[in-house]
Amino acid sequence: MPLSRRTFFGSALAASALTTTTSTPAGAASPPGDVVGKITVGYQGWFAARGDNSPINGWWHWSDNWGQPPSPTNHALMAWPDMTDYATRYPTAFGALGDGRPATVFSNHDYQTVDVHFRWMREYGCDTAALQRFNPNGGEGPIRDAVTAHVRRAAEAHGVKFYLMYDVTNWTAMQSEIKADWLDKMRAHTASPMYARQNGKPVVCVWGFGFNDPGRPFTPQQCQDVVDWFKGQGVYLIGGVPTHWRREIEDSRPGFGGVYRSFDMISPWMVGRIGTVTDADHFHANVNSPDLAECARLGIDYQPCVLPGDLSRRHRAHGDFMWRQFYNMARLGVQGVYISMFDEYNEANQIAKTPETQAGIPAGSGFLALDEDGTRCSSDYYLRLTGDGGRMLKGAIALTPVRPTKPMLSDTPPVDRDLAAGRPTTQSGQTQHYGSHFAVDADPHSYWESVNGAFPQWIGVDLGTVAAPRRMVLSLPPNPAWGRRTQTIAVEAGVDGSAFTTVVGATGYVFDPATGNAVTVALPAGVSARHVRLRFSGNTGWPAGQLARWQVYG
Repeated sequence: MPLSRRTFFGSALAASALTTTTSTPAGAASPPGDVVGKITVGYQGWFAARGDNSPINGWWHWSDNWGQPPSPTNHALMAWPDMTDYATRYPTAFGALGDGRPATVFSNHDYQTVDVHFRWMREYGCDTAALQRFNPNGGEGPIRDAVTAHVRRAAEAHGVKFYLMYDVTNWTAMQSEIKADWLDKMRAHTASPMYARQNGKPVVCVWGFGFNDPGRPFTPQQCQDVVDWFKGQGVYLIGGVPTHWRREIEDSRPGFGGVYRSFDMISPWMVGRIGTVTDADHFHANVNSPDLAECARLGIDYQPCVLPGDLSRRHRAHGDFMWRQFYNMARLGVQGVYISMFDEYNEANQIAKTPETQAGIPAGSGFLALDEDGTRCSSDYYLRLTGDGGRMLKGAIALTPVRPTKPMLSDTPPVDRDLAAGRPTTQSGQTQHYGSHFAVDADPHSYWESVNGAFPQWIGVDLGTVAAPRRMVLSLPPNPAWGRRTQTIAVEAGVDGSAFTTVVGATGYVFDPATGNAVTVALPAGVSARHVRLRFSGNTGWPAGQLARWQVYG
């Protein structure tokens, strides 16, 4: 059966006449670098949306028909993204999410999207990103170049290494064009201090040689020429190869053994090959162990895949499936791990943030949330699990078959957190030294006071990331000298700090020292904002807006 990255190879275990082999874990052929001893994540970076000003001007990889927005009958997805952290969002033709918010998606043409992804990589312990690069010579070329520039900028901003990973699928003139692309465009990115290096050489991966499917029809001679050429350019070359590269069976065409064994590192593909803990153990004994022994014999580094599991097929088992792979690879002593994938919502194998419950999924869409097996998992659960797996691989935590990562950070319902505490503030103006920063400094006696006698006046706060605020507590100093007064306040919200929407209209709130001089403002369900602003249009106690504490909970 022809195979591809999108083919579920459920028959692999039954079809193989595999013999169980055990081997002593081998030491790495190379010393630790940016891929050896590291966690690498595969990064597609291939989403765009109409209206994002990208060269492609379409719903790239969100829809089957890129000219139309994603909808229940026109989409290319198997899982839905959690959109909480994105500043710019693009409306789709799906119905509202389960909690009533609009169903929106992101674009990698927006730098902020890539910045968010690389911030997650840094925060959760992903060392290196392998940016996928398909044939860049057609209509997708300009946006792929733009995303590459974003990746470099974000990698440098967050201290995450990156390298180019060429995918040769359906690239007819690959043998000549891949060389030209490297020389004319991509090689320049090796000047970045964050471009990955191994053994002192810039890292490049070529994915797809030898696969037994019509999308990669290249001969062994063509592939060997490309391998030899890249190594002649002084790069450390990784081969993204078929699962059964060593025996040249099933997903591998025969005659490619020499090509596979001429790479500096071997990274066999695993998506679609396993779906349960039992599968993972079987492959550990019958595939990974002899693969590692063969690489050790040849002095080649070995970078097996670890995958979170296909969410749409309910493979994940709330993290047990992925953890078993980490355990198996760590006890083998592999030279690095490749996570398949960071942002692959098209195949439901993403570790990037995903809705916890159906509240974050378009109603009636059929997409699953992370609680699909009855265990609620935080949206960042598979990022956290990847971080813990990396620590075990590096010996920072003990080798254990028992997953240490909790699906939720707390076994009790999360307590509201003040999202505004200590955050940067803005204001329309102030009186004397009573600046807006006093409203978020946790001191109940210090306060902001706007310009006097010039309503309306406003105060704003940057929450630092797009959040879901649910209520606010507004306070004046508790001193009885601050007599009872009514302030008329509207609440505005936005994602970029420049455009705001009124989410609570102008309302009179009574501040009374007898009741703590504080009021609570409930925000409507579905509010999502990074920037929140209070607009004052009246105050019966003083001709200015006044605020001692501004707490935003969500």
